[in-house]
Amino acid sequence: MTELAFMTATDLALLIKSKQLSPVELTQHILNRIDHFDPTIKAYITPLHELALYQAKEAEASIMQGYYKGPLHGIPIGIKDNYCTKGIRTTDGSKLFANFIPHQNAPVVEKLLTHGCIILGKTNMHELAAGSTGTNPFFGTTRNPWNVDYMPGGSSGGSSAALAAGLAILATGTDTFGSIRLPAAMCGIYGLKPTHGLISTQGIFPSAWSLDHAGPMARSVSDLALMLSYMAGYDANNPPSIRAHIPNYSKNLHKSIKGIRIGIPTYYLEGLDPDVEKLFKNAIAILQNLGANIKEIAIPELSMTTFAGYVTVTGEASAFHDDWLRTYPEDYSQDIRTFFLSGTLTNTTQYIRSQQARRRMAKAFHKAFHEVDMMLGPTIPITTPSFSDHWVEQNLEVVRRCLPFTVPANLTGVPSLSVPMGLCTNGLPVGMQFIGKYFCEKQLLQIANTWESVQPLSISINK
Repeated sequence: MTELAFMTATDLALLIKSKQLSPVELTQHILNRIDHFDPTIKAYITPLHELALYQAKEAEASIMQGYYKGPLHGIPIGIKDNYCTKGIRTTDGSKLFANFIPHQNAPVVEKLLTHGCIILGKTNMHELAAGSTGTNPFFGTTRNPWNVDYMPGGSSGGSSAALAAGLAILATGTDTFGSIRLPAAMCGIYGLKPTHGLISTQGIFPSAWSLDHAGPMARSVSDLALMLSYMAGYDANNPPSIRAHIPNYSKNLHKSIKGIRIGIPTYYLEGLDPDVEKLFKNAIAILQNLGANIKEIAIPELSMTTFAGYVTVTGEASAFHDDWLRTYPEDYSQDIRTFFLSGTLTNTTQYIRSQQARRRMAKAFHKAFHEVDMMLGPTIPITTPSFSDHWVEQNLEVVRRCLPFTVPANLTGVPSLSVPMGLCTNGLPVGMQFIGKYFCEKQLLQIANTWESVQPLSISINK
């Protein structure tokens, strides 16, 4: 039974479709694990046992009557708590919204429910999706299931921890500064930040409108592909949404990567921890043995990442929170309040220059993709930190070192997929990311799937 919690949705769907596995049996098993492990891990803000079992019974009855909706039907999922859920509180990880109950689902949630997903609960997150450690003073700090003394990453730390601990089969995340990929790297799972506008962010609490992305998180590439097929699509009510062809992302996942051209920006080779550097060099060798052509490339415009990223995110976040910062300042933890208030100091000249820097970076990426098919780098340059008594200062250090690695894909809007790269000397996961052209998610999934087939990260924790 324990193995059920760590099976892929792709494999579980086959068992459910053939009526060899009951959605009720699967859901109850995961809920039992949540009861046992989550008091320590704190992957969920709002577990939804009663709702999950109700949905599981409905799924089972429908399937038994021959109404199978597809590979998501009967699959338990964790929804990050900044996605609006009808009739279910949606806190955004904040005291400010602790009792907010939306009147409708975010379109992405509605899609997942329509295709038969079972909501296990709302996953924990860094307060207001504004941090990278997974700490939350209001709903409890999420712990890394590989070692609970260590961080799970943020802001989608609850989703990544739930997946790593077998407390969800699939999960959703959001990524403004790296909030899908960073926790994916720290918890040893797979996380995709898609092309900006490919997945609707309507009904999701904004962090910074022009940087926000919604995306899938899973324990396998095949599950990422499955989720993306249902999450992607144009939304007329979502201004960033883009009309684009949505292919079958699960098709041809096993396509050979022989001859694929991979560029490693020298920017991603600076300041790496020794363990990260060692694992990354090993990954390069493996990819070359698989037939990939790899070379270093220079993209000097990436040096503008920190300036453009901070001006954009603080400026846009402070604009969204302006009224609340004035009227309910005590509902923000001190570090988050200071971070948002710093955005009020952003002037028009700085913001315009940051947007000009973004355009230069996007043009530089576009030019680089004429000579390579995709890019590669560590997801973050550090190994997973442990928690300390000085978590505010620690969070700032994690941000300072990690975000220059993840933010370029947010600033430019290109897709990026984080995969487990191996384990460091203290036994915790380390990740690397494939970065592609606009709307090349299918190719990213193919190369990530090849990587997974030769370098799987065995998830043996908390079984």
